[in-house]
Amino acid sequence: MKIIILGGFLGSGKTSVMLQIAKHIIGDDPVDSSQVVIIENEIGEISVDGKMFASGGYEVANMFSGCVCCTMSGELVVGLYNVIRDFHPQFILLEGTGVAYPDNIRTTILESMPDMPIQVTCVVDSKRWMRLVRPMEMLLKDQLTNADVILLNKTDAIEADVLNEVETSVRTFNDRATFYAVSANQTIPASVLEEITGITREVE
Repeated sequence: MKIIILGGFLGSGKTSVMLQIAKHIIGDDPVDSSQVVIIENEIGEISVDGKMFASGGYEVANMFSGCVCCTMSGELVVGLYNVIRDFHPQFILLEGTGVAYPDNIRTTILESMPDMPIQVTCVVDSKRWMRLVRPMEMLLKDQLTNADVILLNKTDAIEADVLNEVETSVRTFNDRATFYAVSANQTIPASVLEEITGITREVE
């Protein structure tokens, strides 16, 4: 089993990325979509994204009214144990809130599950990055610092020189991650999804 934590600021495109990751895992002819369990962490009472995932046939667990990287860390661990017990999934996809720190979530999980394979992917809103980076610098830095993969999203909405500027800026926070330029409202290349999941799909 593997846990994939998806982080990124509000509106960066995490949900669109999450859907494509889930579809890549189960393939075109899934035997059982419950091999993927999606955990949504929303600060609120209604999860629109959760309803969308559920309508696609995925198992969805919602955690509301707090952030799993801080105030709900204990509930997260209990929830994970319950998901593993009830569904025996191949993958757990955990989407944090737009203000969550993904590496804190990973640390919380590893304290109780030290052998659990965990991968952190962060989504960057390339279109808004240059407007956000100064006022939100500390939050963005803490979200990106220990990410394994960074997706520079919304590249269809910006010019190549702007994308280069965004990548240069993001690399000041994390130059060790694997970087990909994507447009999650289109099809994310299979090679990117393979890097995130570790699953290779044959392309006809």
